[in-house]
Amino acid sequence: MRFHLTRFALATGFALTEHGRNRFAMVLVILFVPLWTTLAYLAMPDTPAHMQLHATGETLAPRGNELTEISGALNAVTLITGFMMFAATFSGSRFDRRLAMAGYPRAHLVLAKVTALALISAAVAAYATAVTCLAWTPRQPLLLAAALFSAGLTYGALGVGFGSVLRREVEGMFAIVMTSIIDLALQNPVTSSGADNPVMRYLPSYGAMQASTAAGFSTSPVPRYLAIQLTWFAGAALIALVGFRRSTRSTLPVNTRSPEPVPGSGTPSLPLPRRTAAPSASVSDTEAL
Repeated sequence: MRFHLTRFALATGFALTEHGRNRFAMVLVILFVPLWTTLAYLAMPDTPAHMQLHATGETLAPRGNELTEISGALNAVTLITGFMMFAATFSGSRFDRRLAMAGYPRAHLVLAKVTALALISAAVAAYATAVTCLAWTPRQPLLLAAALFSAGLTYGALGVGFGSVLRREVEGMFAIVMTSIIDLALQNPVTSSGADNPVMRYLPSYGAMQASTAAGFSTSPVPRYLAIQLTWFAGAALIALVGFRRSTRSTLPVNTRSPEPVPGSGTPSLPLPRRTAAPSASVSDTEAL
């Protein structure tokens, strides 16, 4: 038991150290979250947006800027967690492979990444919830934090999967940004007229969007939609696990030893070329001389 705890603690330290070196991500957490949510709150009109919340069945009329701020908080959390996990996986893939090839248990490496993801998602979700509460007061702040946390888990797992599969950094950045933008923009009734379309239920952050909207404008608990979001996290984590296993596998062939000679059989020798005698001069040629 002590062996496993030591290996897990050491791997978690590696993962957190890798995240701590990403200073750009720290700047994003400190500046991007309040900037994006504040701009969404100030720039959007406060006209009520009539909508039906599927999570509770209620017909709500929240202010457009408050609803857009919730969508902006989700967008900020998913982008930051996805970016941090992708960057750490992409830059540390060779180190993880060396550890795995040296015999370090893959299970401890995976659990360390999950622990780092949970800590990052919790910190960013709590920060985004606090920033949101500075502008206006959601009816269920703890539910809002839980929704942001579950969305961060999902996109963090997607970031690990992208980092394990994609070969260039720009590909991963583009995949995370476009997935988050398309996912959340289509679900915001202020910017999308098709937010009530049944297709929205198959988007990665559908559960988190429903739960966070209920947290902001309703007093009804929605544990079912948090469970839906955690199901998305489980699926994304499975994809990330497959990608991590693929990136840390050995690339050496299975049988690298040359075949041994059969006992009793000598080493075959190559036949030596025969020497040919120089052609002798004929009598006619001698007489000619």
